[in-house]
Amino acid sequence: MMTAEQVVAAHKANVETLFGLTNKAFEGVEKLVELNLQVAKAALGEVADNTRAALSVKDAQELLSLQAAMLQPAAEKAASYSRHLYDIAAATQAEVTKVAEAQFADAQKAFATTVDAALKNAPAGSENAVALVKSAMTAANNAYESVTKAAKQAADVAEANFAAVTNSAVKASQTAGKAKRA
Repeated sequence: MMTAEQVVAAHKANVETLFGLTNKAFEGVEKLVELNLQVAKAALGEVADNTRAALSVKDAQELLSLQAAMLQPAAEKAASYSRHLYDIAAATQAEVTKVAEAQFADAQKAFATTVDAALKNAPAGSENAVALVKSAMTAANNAYESVTKAAKQAADVAEANFAAVTNSAVKASQTAGKAKRA
């Protein structure tokens, strides 16, 4: 049984964790807003430059060349933007995961301590029940570790696939740009 001080300390720790996670989420949103403002500002300048360039075109061939010249940087910028978005989301998710793993480890320790205390006070002849409880705890810990490992591997695969798709898109736009110029 927990004392009143332990309950208050646990609630205090939970509130601190909640505020910490909220701050991490706001940091991610701040980074996203900053990125979007940078992109909007750059896009506005590029639209002005492209409009000036399009208005100074003298013939259809020059217009096609201008259009081809704009295609590749636009694809590269879109890929870069996507990569920045992914990086912000991944960093925020990593912080949340780190806190969640720490919370889980603390809860796991507290539960193990409680179970050990209960098992020490178990009546004689309950050795089989004690062994069963310990076995269940070990199985639960192993299952959690397996799921965590699989989730991390899936995240790594997703990141590698995202990078491959982004690189393919940039290369395709470069190839298309070269083909239009030729």
